[in-house]
Amino acid sequence: MSKINIFSLGGLNENGKNMYVVEVDNDIFVFEAGLQYADEHTLGIDYFIPNIDYLKENKERIKGIFLTHGHDENVGALTDIIDVLDNVPIYGSRFTLNIVKHEFLTYKKDTTNLIEIKENRNIEFGNVKITPLSLSHSIPDNMGFAIYTPDGIIFYASDFVFDPTMRGPYKTELGRLAYVGRQGVLCLMMESLYAMNNGYTSPNHRIGRLINKTLSKNKGRIIFNVLNSHLYRIQELFNEVSKTDRKIVVMGKRLQNIIKYSLENNYLYIDKKFIGDLSNVEDENVVILNSNEREKPYVNMIKILDGYDKFIKINKNDTIFLATPIYEGREKTFYGLLDKIAMVGANAVTLPPKEYLSYHASSEDLMTMTELMNPKYYFPIKGEYSEQVASGDLAYELGIPRENIILKENGAVASFEDGNLIDNFKTVHTGVISIDGDSSDDIGELVLRDREMLSENGIIIISATLDKKTKQLLAGPEILTRGFVYVRDSAELINTIKKMCSEIIINNSHNNYIDYNKVKTLIRDNLSKYLLEEAGNKPMIISVIQELE
Repeated sequence: MSKINIFSLGGLNENGKNMYVVEVDNDIFVFEAGLQYADEHTLGIDYFIPNIDYLKENKERIKGIFLTHGHDENVGALTDIIDVLDNVPIYGSRFTLNIVKHEFLTYKKDTTNLIEIKENRNIEFGNVKITPLSLSHSIPDNMGFAIYTPDGIIFYASDFVFDPTMRGPYKTELGRLAYVGRQGVLCLMMESLYAMNNGYTSPNHRIGRLINKTLSKNKGRIIFNVLNSHLYRIQELFNEVSKTDRKIVVMGKRLQNIIKYSLENNYLYIDKKFIGDLSNVEDENVVILNSNEREKPYVNMIKILDGYDKFIKINKNDTIFLATPIYEGREKTFYGLLDKIAMVGANAVTLPPKEYLSYHASSEDLMTMTELMNPKYYFPIKGEYSEQVASGDLAYELGIPRENIILKENGAVASFEDGNLIDNFKTVHTGVISIDGDSSDDIGELVLRDREMLSENGIIIISATLDKKTKQLLAGPEILTRGFVYVRDSAELINTIKKMCSEIIINNSHNNYIDYNKVKTLIRDNLSKYLLEEAGNKPMIISVIQELE
């Protein structure tokens, strides 16, 4: 018998930065290492990742990081955390590891710790065994994990749908799932994003008919915008283009690498005669395949529409097919993108969210998986808290007692002893790390607060020059403002600021001595109070005082 702890460092009560931890006695198993896209109000932040202080403090106990698939919400944090975890082993399928390896090489990370795993092949860790099982998703080689412990199986399923038409590397092995369920599942961990959506997700995740309609109805160029790792969407495009005389031009090095690898390894299928190159970009009936960047959704499409792409210029005969979801927190950007398309006069094709679903489990999918697993305990993951509750309600309908449905937030631990849940209210430290640019260091609350102040109130820089010996003013104070007031229209205000700063400097200069820290504090405090009364805001105030011989 054993002691088991299950908790999340990210992914509960939110959409993104997924990271779940299963502790069996002294061993730690980490599932996913994802990022969360920044919204439109995060002041220059590119994305967020989970705080992993707990893992850093216990890294010698970590047996590995296990990846279900290669989407950024599941693997996007790896380049930022792997160094501080001493390059712990990372387990994933061939396709998933190809995505991770490319990112590691881009950021000059060690790739020797990437370990390829195959479905139904056991990975042994003492008295714990982990078996990967194939699940259907928009990306090939997607997996769930059956974690065999002395007290029963913990089954982890992050993203999936049940769709019998998805074959090969997209197939779900229903027989294997049923086999696991018959062996005794202690706890089922399963996504919750579409728990409020009635029915099965399939067939509403398929867009082949809409692509076909778009290809036949529009005679001009079609720019198809998609996530670069949503290969099943790309395969749907390939299937429909192969029925026409159009060529496909793939734009962007990252997307080109993924498609080249996928064609060579039989993850994608299309006759090479349909693949064009840059010489076909201006062809009247070309299909241009364009993808998003992980840090800034829609940025590549916006770049094209703003006229900054050196290869593509949009005209009124073009059709832009947005085969990407409306990212949470990026709604304003998405509808701004539609406005840009309309201003150019081009046609836009979008995926109405109620009509076309992403590859996530709806209520019937969730209940089917619950029936297959027949778990003693159910732990809804991945989604807002209301979605976790809705997912738990589905499990209750299937006969799982309320007390066996585990609803937690990040950091709250579900503890099991000898196969029974014990509510000991244990928690671990969690949080968010804000990533800006290529640095993996947390930007921090102080920096974000400064950025917020600058964005709302602007900045004033006061510069003055003093004689080094006498401390008398030689020049200034000069006032430089940005984002506060227009200087030419605010001469009286600027003159008052100069006068106040001069008086503070002169009044605090005695016997050839001046306390510069005191002067700067007085300038900041007095100006802040004055500007709040006169202008109604509090800009950031920086004083620069220098001395000359």
